[in-house]
Amino acid sequence: MPTAGAGPLPAGPLPTGFLPAGPLPEAAPTPVPAPPVPTPAPSPVPLAKQTPVLTPTPISVPVLPPELDGVQAKPRHGESAARRAGRALRRVFASSTAAETEALTRAAHAIQQPVTTGRQLAVSSIRGGAGKSTVAALLALTYAHYRSDPVLAVEADPALGTLPHRLGAREVRWSGTDLAQIVGPDMLITDLTGYLLPFTGGGWLLPGSQGAIGTRLDLDTYRTVMTSLRRHFATTVVDCETLPAEVARTALVTTQARVLVTPATVEGVLATKSVLEWMGGVHRGLLPTCVVVLNHTSPDGGIDVRKAVEHLGAGGAAVLPLPYDRHLAGGGAVRTELLGERTREAAARLAAEVMDRAVSRGAGRQRQV
Repeated sequence: MPTAGAGPLPAGPLPTGFLPAGPLPEAAPTPVPAPPVPTPAPSPVPLAKQTPVLTPTPISVPVLPPELDGVQAKPRHGESAARRAGRALRRVFASSTAAETEALTRAAHAIQQPVTTGRQLAVSSIRGGAGKSTVAALLALTYAHYRSDPVLAVEADPALGTLPHRLGAREVRWSGTDLAQIVGPDMLITDLTGYLLPFTGGGWLLPGSQGAIGTRLDLDTYRTVMTSLRRHFATTVVDCETLPAEVARTALVTTQARVLVTPATVEGVLATKSVLEWMGGVHRGLLPTCVVVLNHTSPDGGIDVRKAVEHLGAGGAAVLPLPYDRHLAGGGAVRTELLGERTREAAARLAAEVMDRAVSRGAGRQRQV
């Protein structure tokens, strides 16, 4: 468009009230404004450049590369055949069946208790190899089995996390980082599930990455995902990085309950005690909502469990053992039908205790070891 006032202005009339002496000079010709120079119109922007850039759809990547097919041995039952037979005989001749049923019923009621807002449960450990992802998978499977509302498992350990593998995922596509760029306040749960992976029992899984070494989950992405998904899922189990990673520390203080997994060794108990003392110094409300899992990764126990429970539970945290299970120790996808009976009972007690503390924000009724 031409600029307003371009070119010289035309001469106006003479001022009134005074005329010069003598004959009037001939009126000067009125200057004609110069024609405006047209401004060239902007070139039309191609349609392709007007279209907003969208996040490309990632391709699916197998959880296990093809060259590892067949490496995984056939899954074994958690208990040997002899142990299962002995347990069956004890049930016939002993009177403990009613007590076991009652304990499991109490645990089921605690797991199924209603929640008014989504409960987010962080699972972490002080070091790798403690069984953190295994415990996270057990919790997610247990909640999905017992609860009728939506359950979500989030992998917040993207570097070398194994949660998708433990929950039976064959391939992954969308990650937490991808979803953070897409999720919005107007999205329904039916919109979100297209970016998630289903797992046994009706639960949903959000992987942390596609298995790339060195991948990290930044704090802003974690907060965006967890805040956006909370209103859609009644229970969310978060498999965090090992402490003292930044996301793991944030998860410990922002979720409604936290689970610390430690190997059932003297070194594991000592390190976890230090973490509990740190948590007590950060906020006094953290310990009453914390559950420590003494994970037995070998058939031969190396510690006195009762003394370890007394040592770690002094500040108000619950301490529960997870017995050795051949099926869990073998790796691979967790198949609940292959778990030993003691493991299933321990998983139910653990899920009940964590939910108790997430809802009440304080010490629940301590499960018997």
